[in-house]
Amino acid sequence: MKKSKSTNPKMLELIKESTMKAYDEDAPIWRDVAKRLLRRKSRAEINISRIARYTKKNDIVLVPGKLLGSGSISHPVTVGAIGFSNVAKEKLTSAGGKYMSIKELMSKVPKGTDVKIME
Repeated sequence: MKKSKSTNPKMLELIKESTMKAYDEDAPIWRDVAKRLLRRKSRAEINISRIARYTKKNDIVLVPGKLLGSGSISHPVTVGAIGFSNVAKEKLTSAGGKYMSIKELMSKVPKGTDVKIME
């Protein structure tokens, strides 16, 4: 894997942990997430409307970037991301969904089964 240009220690730790999780759990999804996090300039910024459009009730979604609050959502989903806007957090919880860090998502779903990556 390429060396990260990031100097953020938390991001470097997240990349390292996701790579290790990929090998420990034999889950290629976490290796893919680490590669996406290595792209410093093109981290995803996804609006909640996109999550609503491409998910069903109780789906698990990973955003290798930040979730923004534009749009609306009417069904519960679990979203793991690097960051969340306050509006996105409010809209997710009011729809019955949950938000968490990528690290928390890795511990909740170690094999990465049924996790959708959205960029």
